[in-house]
Amino acid sequence: MAKGRILVVDDNESTRLILSDYFSSIGHKVVTATDGEDALKKFVPGGFDCIISDLMMPKIDGLELLKRIREEDSQVCFLMITGYSSIENAVNAIRLGADDYVNKPFHMEDFRIKMERILRDKKKVKLLKTMNRLFWPLILSIPIWLLLGIILGILWR
Repeated sequence: MAKGRILVVDDNESTRLILSDYFSSIGHKVVTATDGEDALKKFVPGGFDCIISDLMMPKIDGLELLKRIREEDSQVCFLMITGYSSIENAVNAIRLGADDYVNKPFHMEDFRIKMERILRDKKKVKLLKTMNRLFWPLILSIPIWLLLGIILGILWR
């Protein structure tokens, strides 16, 4: 799997470092942010493949960050993490566009599998959209190619 660019957003320094070190060690390019406000300064639409954000942070929390990111980039993978798990938080995060919701403490291997599954699915959707854009021009060009073949066949005689 091609490695991606990840933005890790968490006000807890140890969580940021653990995630950053782990994903860097498996080949991803990782940028970290201390909170939602810092993340918005570092975020560039199309610049990241995945954002991993804590839910509870000072200034701008994870849900507000998710809303603002989705306004700028609907394609970026977004994983919400929290130590304050509740069904309501999970539903809100998914409703606002998070791709998945991970409770702390988490196992790094499970986390990696979730993230790579989401990235793989997003790449498949992008590929299907590209193929769909190419499909109709190809189908519509068939009569032109047939007509060209007939004309060349006549001229060739």
